[in-house]
Amino acid sequence: MTRWFEDIVIDEVFDLGSHTFNSEEIIRFATQYDPQYFHIDPEAAKHSHFGGLVASGWHTVSVGHRKMVDTLFAEEDRIRAEGKEPGVSGPSPGVNSMEFKVPVRPGDTVSYELVVTDKRASNSIHGWGLLFNRLTATNQRGELVYRSSLVGFSKLRDYKMPLKLKVLLTLTKVPLIGPLLKRAS
Repeated sequence: MTRWFEDIVIDEVFDLGSHTFNSEEIIRFATQYDPQYFHIDPEAAKHSHFGGLVASGWHTVSVGHRKMVDTLFAEEDRIRAEGKEPGVSGPSPGVNSMEFKVPVRPGDTVSYELVVTDKRASNSIHGWGLLFNRLTATNQRGELVYRSSLVGFSKLRDYKMPLKLKVLLTLTKVPLIGPLLKRAS
């Protein structure tokens, strides 16, 4: 998230936009990354349990992730245009859940949405907070195609390191004392 942790609003919806999948794109992606017959061979896919060609779930996820990153960059630009400094995003410690609910077929237009469902200060990385996010993808019929629960880091704007922690960090750099402190922890 390109906002400071303190500025992130729980349950705010970020419309990430939509994407229309076509046969050529589905086959090209799957040929390179997920070459199962129901993703790359339209004729053989007719006999699969899907009854036709379908996009790889990873293709659906990759498009959504790209849309999320593009939206966050646009949010950063918007904040800068207001004369403000955007927040600092960190890495993701992981995905808590991922569900593929309905297959994506050629011609489907999938709309993506991101919602920060919760947040809290990190217990292990001082000066950072954790964001708990839900990413959903819905097709043109309103069917849920994909849903995931993601976690990401966001820097705290107003964080001041406690003196005790500053002293400990400084001591870890002192020869002889540093290695002893590191072994004790």
